[in-house]
Amino acid sequence: MTIHFDAPFQSPVTGIKPEWIDYNGHLNMAYYLVLFDHCVDHAFEALGLGPDYAKQHNSSFYTLEIHVNYLREMPPDAQVRVTLQMLDYDAKRTHYFEHMYNDTEGYLGATMECVCMHVDLTTRKSSPFPAHVIERIEAMHTAHKHLETPPQVGRVMGIPHKS
Repeated sequence: MTIHFDAPFQSPVTGIKPEWIDYNGHLNMAYYLVLFDHCVDHAFEALGLGPDYAKQHNSSFYTLEIHVNYLREMPPDAQVRVTLQMLDYDAKRTHYFEHMYNDTEGYLGATMECVCMHVDLTTRKSSPFPAHVIERIEAMHTAHKHLETPPQVGRVMGIPHKS
C-alpha cells in the first residue's frame, strides 16, 4: 500500500477566537501554541497516532522541546493556516517544523520547531513506535525531504552582540 502525504502537511484553516486576543489587540502568544498543536493533532492523526491510538495502545507522544519564533502579529480577524514539515525521526522520536500563516493576508506569522517522543502511558517512559506508525512517519518524511530546510531550524536563543 502506498501512503501519500502532502508536502508540507496542512491543517484546516481556522479563525481566531475573541478570547485569544490580548490587551495589545492581537493573538496572545500562548494561543499560537494552541494553533500549532491543532496542526500536530491533525498530522499525528494522519500518522495513526490520534486519540484512538492512545486508547487502543496505551501509548502517545510527549513534547521534549519547542522553539517558537513570533515573526508578525496575528490580528483578531485573521484566518490561520498551519503547515507541518517532518524533518527527521528515529525509533522513538520525531523532529518537525511548523509554519503559521495569516491566510487572509498571505504572510508568515510564526514558526515552531519541535522534538517529541513516543511514550508508553503505563510506564510513562519512552518506547519505540510500532512498525505501522514508523511506516507512516517514514512516508511523511520521504514526502517532505525535498522541502527546503527552514532558516529557523536549530537556532540558538540569545542576544546577538556586535564585536
